[in-house]
Amino acid sequence: MSSPQTPTPQAGPAWQQAAVPPPPGYTSPIPVVPTHLGHAVASEWTKIKSVRSTMWTLGVFVVLMIGLGLLFAVIVAASDAHLGGEAPLGLGIGGVLTGSICMITLGVLTTASEYGTGMIRTTMTACPSRTRVLLAKAIVFFGVAFVVTTVSAALVGLLQTSMLASNGLAHPTAAQWLKGTVGIGLYVALLGLLSLLIGSIVRHSAGAITIMIGLLLAPLVIAMFLFADSLRDLQKFLLEYSIPSQLSVLYGESLNGSGPTGLDPLWIITAVTAVAFAGAWALLQKRDV
Repeated sequence: MSSPQTPTPQAGPAWQQAAVPPPPGYTSPIPVVPTHLGHAVASEWTKIKSVRSTMWTLGVFVVLMIGLGLLFAVIVAASDAHLGGEAPLGLGIGGVLTGSICMITLGVLTTASEYGTGMIRTTMTACPSRTRVLLAKAIVFFGVAFVVTTVSAALVGLLQTSMLASNGLAHPTAAQWLKGTVGIGLYVALLGLLSLLIGSIVRHSAGAITIMIGLLLAPLVIAMFLFADSLRDLQKFLLEYSIPSQLSVLYGESLNGSGPTGLDPLWIITAVTAVAFAGAWALLQKRDV
């Protein structure tokens, strides 16, 4: 004799279990809010401030910028050198160039690390709009990189000019301050953003970091070994348009004494970053996550 079966309780209305549209007049107990770019930005901000790599890379970046800037100022002050004809903020180039490696690393990790761990699937599930995800990552990273770099560059500039006033270092003009702080902040932030986009294209942290460090240092190193007369034009091009030279232009002097001037380095890095953004966006639409 079989025992009577206990009826299985229904999990919800029949129309919900059948996956059919709700009846007219039904109101979901869960509030539905249309998502927008602000939600994606908030999500990316939560990510970037929650991972240890952000604090480590930004911390090392600040230490390198300020530490090397002060070190160079102390060395020059101890040497009693006269700096009457030097660019007022030029000694900051060493810290910025070295610290840029940290910003490159952080930019790559902002995107490529999610592909390495598989978390990009969760991100794309929560926000199916791939364009919105890429744009949100770019906005958050650029804002963080710009603020940290600009503040660090301004602090280094203030300390160096005060320490080297007795060495005849001229006080920077308003234009020189603007280029040596905000200009440097924009350039390094754009360089980091370019790294973020390369990370999205390559989808491999080590590979993308290698590419960006090569872009940072290789042109200058290659130019140093081009001795043949037939390669002089190539050598000049690499010297003038290498990233170290572009940074030195923003500080008031070019490594080669010619080439881009004024705010040209910012326009160049903006154009390169825009091309990379277009490439990253196109590949993001075509490839699986």
